[in-house]
Amino acid sequence: MKITVIGATGFVGPDIVKEALARGHQVTAVSRSAKNLSADDNLSLAHGDIHDNSWLSSVLKGQDAVISAYNPGWSEPNLFEQFTRGSEQILKAVENSGVKRLLVVGGAGSLEVAPGVDLVDTEAFPADIKPGALAARALRNHLQAKGQALDWTYLSPAAFLEAGPRTAQFRMGKTSLLMNGDKPATISVADLAVAILDEIEDPHHIRQQFTVGY
Repeated sequence: MKITVIGATGFVGPDIVKEALARGHQVTAVSRSAKNLSADDNLSLAHGDIHDNSWLSSVLKGQDAVISAYNPGWSEPNLFEQFTRGSEQILKAVENSGVKRLLVVGGAGSLEVAPGVDLVDTEAFPADIKPGALAARALRNHLQAKGQALDWTYLSPAAFLEAGPRTAQFRMGKTSLLMNGDKPATISVADLAVAILDEIEDPHHIRQQFTVGY
């Protein structure tokens, strides 16, 4: 498959690229630099600004799937506005390109901890990353309102996303926060990438949110 990864050099992106290449896919990595990526015959680099919609649309044209791991950075000022604006530009470019398959790497904040109560709305949720989590949830809601126009999937990792080994062994859930006993579950970035590529290759969550964790 021809797969474009947006946010390819961030915290999650390099593992997605690595997993996709290991499975033999042709990968286009969209980022502002080439850091954290190793050369590969099946890897093409696309350096540019995702807010340049004409450029991004042309990059995406002809791809089989787009994986968005976009995040402007948890420490960025005006995080809600930046996250929302960037996400809108990505969706617009996907639609303009004609690509029908999009997987968005979301956050755990939109997962329910009780009926009608999301993790991001709890008092314990970290205030410094709350604007980004709210923007990620708003993106999920926006995707849910799109109807049949796009074959999207919104993947929320477990509450704690960490560096760690690739085991390919994890639990899957829908819209509720996964727990490990009385503590929120974890997931390694490498295993999150496994779940992402599994869903791209064999879709089970079209126009749905799901989560993975140990």
